[in-house]
Amino acid sequence: FQLQASGGGLVQAGGSLRLSCAASGIRLDYYGIGWFRQAPGKEREGVAWISTNDGRRDYANSVKGRFTISSDVAKNTVFLRMTSLSPEDTAVYYCAAVRSYYPSLGAHEYDIWGQGTQVTVSS
Repeated sequence: FQLQASGGGLVQAGGSLRLSCAASGIRLDYYGIGWFRQAPGKEREGVAWISTNDGRRDYANSVKGRFTISSDVAKNTVFLRMTSLSPEDTAVYYCAAVRSYYPSLGAHEYDIWGQGTQVTVSS
């Protein structure tokens, strides 16, 4: 099983990015997918999750209204659209999978992790 996160980069404050999480070896519609981030010196934080089976999703309060998680089951890929980015969003972003239709923002629940992709927002 493998998750491949991509799409990070350097963007100015107020800008947008779209992260992708491509899965291989698993069918995403059997899993809940979460996006997490970790800034230097800080704990890993849950950002958003989606139940790809029925599209239910939720977000951390810090990103509600700015980030959108979505999935393309045919492409076995989950996306995180990030808008109105601020320097506080700077972090390494990870996607993760859990064999559950009821995922959460708790990192401890996820057992398949992709490598991170760096997002840097300049002021």
